[in-house]
Amino acid sequence: MKSKYTLVSLLCLILITACSKNDDGGDGQSAISQFTSQLCSGISGPKAAYWDYSHGIPIPLTQNPTIANPGAQFIHSQYPALGFTMPQGYRAGEIFDNATAAIGVNVIRNDDQVLWRYLVTLRFAGQVPNDAVIASEINSLMDFYGANGTPTVRCREANVSTNGTLITTFGSRLIEFNNITANVWVNTHYEQTLDVTFVAISVSSAPTAEYDNEVMETFLPISWQLLYISNDVRDSDLDGTPDNQDNFPFDPNRQ
Repeated sequence: MKSKYTLVSLLCLILITACSKNDDGGDGQSAISQFTSQLCSGISGPKAAYWDYSHGIPIPLTQNPTIANPGAQFIHSQYPALGFTMPQGYRAGEIFDNATAAIGVNVIRNDDQVLWRYLVTLRFAGQVPNDAVIASEINSLMDFYGANGTPTVRCREANVSTNGTLITTFGSRLIEFNNITANVWVNTHYEQTLDVTFVAISVSSAPTAEYDNEVMETFLPISWQLLYISNDVRDSDLDGTPDNQDNFPFDPNRQ
């Protein structure tokens, strides 16, 4: 488990360093709209930026993404580090199970058309293949939307590394089905001595026509809040403007 959290910490450090605000004063929208993936040919814009971001590659943000229309806050009852503000019109469902050490959350838009799902950890006895977890998540996602058939895979990645008795596998898919686009990644850590697999999961899905907007307005702002808390992302009055850019950081009616 230690190596998992080390990996997450390193990823956070890379993203924070690479994406700090630069001197042009822009919001990075133009750069993001023209972004092309370094990992997957044929995709561009926010979809491509979010795909690369999910794989630890810096993207051209000139300021940290924040929620434009803040709604409810979520804090996991068993793991307070999993806490963030959602946009208005979204609800959160806590995931917790002692038997499998599952800790996570499902964030769903009230019309059930947008999902942001994150499991910090999940435990299985024995060695569980990364592809099997991905397939299970995709099947569950299609069930959520009432979809049948086989999704189209636009992008995929798979990387395996070994550190002593720990085998780490990262797998991901960018898929489309029934006018839905989804980014799914799974990180599995199999500890050979204990014969236990620890899993982290992320799923972000939305109607294809809305996906780029959801990346910028929902997926990136929520995930960014989990990286670190500083004045660049702290929004004390929940008015959508970070404290260090807000002349009245405790008054939601003034900025």
